[in-house]
Amino acid sequence: MNLNRAFILGNLTRDPETKSTTTGQNVCRFAVATNRIWIDKAGAKQQKAEFHNIVAWGKLGDICSQYLKKGGLVFIEGRIETRNWTTPEGIKKYWTEIIAEKMQMGPRGIVGDGINQSRGSSNYNQPHNDQEEIPSIDTSAMDNEIEIKDIPF
Repeated sequence: MNLNRAFILGNLTRDPETKSTTTGQNVCRFAVATNRIWIDKAGAKQQKAEFHNIVAWGKLGDICSQYLKKGGLVFIEGRIETRNWTTPEGIKKYWTEIIAEKMQMGPRGIVGDGINQSRGSSNYNQPHNDQEEIPSIDTSAMDNEIEIKDIPF
């Protein structure tokens, strides 16, 4: 049995863009940034961002384009697909994206940097007093190396 499943929790890097196919089906595209923070062997804090291309079709795409905004927190569940094509110059190109199957918006009114976001309005710069706390896992205490003797099989 095979499994192709992606779970992404991050912030939108831009507002979603919606287009219609020639058959009239809506498709919504946007990107989500995820951050990874860890402590290296020298004890220095490291950070790396990954950017994920997301595609949502049909009704889910309509909902994404209506409610998601740049900077907003979103949880996406879907599958990974890689498309390929050849350019007129004969160069083979690849594009990997996550096809969204489920979407959950972050806490109402919270953008990635803690600024209030009122959905449906353009008032993004007022502080939000009762911000919902989003749990995080502290990985600084975890050892990044796995030893062969620790693997149970």
